[in-house]
Amino acid sequence: MCGTVGMFVGCSALSYCPRRLLRGPDGTADAEEGQDGEEETADEPEYRSPFRNWYERSSVRSAPRRMLDDDGERGLRLFPPDLVPVTRHPLVRALPEELFQEVLVQHLYRYLDFTAKLEYLVVNRTVLGIAHGSVGVVVPEAMRLDAYKMYCDEAYHALFSADLAVQVRQATGIRPRLPDRPFFLRRLEEILDELPTADRPLAELLFVIVSETLISASLADVPQRHEVAPAVTGTIRDHAMDEGRHHAYFAHFLQRLWASLGPAERCVAGRLVPRLMDAFLRPDLDALRAELAGYGLSKDDVEQIVAEVYTPEVLADHSRATSQQTRRYFRDLGAFDDPVAQSELAAYGLLD
Repeated sequence: MCGTVGMFVGCSALSYCPRRLLRGPDGTADAEEGQDGEEETADEPEYRSPFRNWYERSSVRSAPRRMLDDDGERGLRLFPPDLVPVTRHPLVRALPEELFQEVLVQHLYRYLDFTAKLEYLVVNRTVLGIAHGSVGVVVPEAMRLDAYKMYCDEAYHALFSADLAVQVRQATGIRPRLPDRPFFLRRLEEILDELPTADRPLAELLFVIVSETLISASLADVPQRHEVAPAVTGTIRDHAMDEGRHHAYFAHFLQRLWASLGPAERCVAGRLVPRLMDAFLRPDLDALRAELAGYGLSKDDVEQIVAEVYTPEVLADHSRATSQQTRRYFRDLGAFDDPVAQSELAAYGLLD
């Protein structure tokens, strides 16, 4: 997945599964039967590659560079307000127009920064390990070749995110207000630091599976927005098309990973997954507070906005809705049969 769902808590867009992008007009999956490589044994899940036509359809191979056009895109939004939760609050709506526009621009910066750093700091480490055969999970040759393709995808996502951020800064004169390290990365590091050394590689694998399969509840509608600059919607569309393939890949990879784990490792995994989901989904409210204060809002106003937009109910509802498909993948494998795993789901608001 794009790795940004936590910042869209409470958005009005419909839930969206990137795997739908893989389906053709007849509703069948855009996947090909086996490829040359290692033979599958009877007890292994069959691998149906979601990377059919990758050379023709992936964004790195086929999409143009997305450019902001000062003339053609003047007056268009750089992000739709209804997908930026704080813009629904009256105190934010009352900001002068130039500050309201900056709220949208800063949200775009967060999306682009989150995407780039997720891809090159986290996801591609694991993807390279799969391609290299060093993650401890046996996969057929077709999956290793597809991992190379995914590595190219993710590197390009980081590039086009950084490229668009530079264009936005040059076009608007607005500098990004971003923490040095995204919230998800700080939380992941905290989780890894608390784990025994032997469990950390498994936790990283699980985090990548979680991040690549979570359902975005926000971005599906963005490419259809005529009031948003085409460079932005085109970038998001390119990203979403690629991530649909990645979602399908990691849903299958999870089955192979699970088959390779012993009972104790499965127990660790089932207990970790809820926390990893929460680390990925929960918005960075401290960074949001700092940003809102930068618009001249008082501390009391900032606290009121955060408290009224990000209520515990909204956070829990969003997490459950967004993680529904990913939780189903793990539940179908029995990952949450352990009572402690159930308690972890409850602790993070992930029980239906």
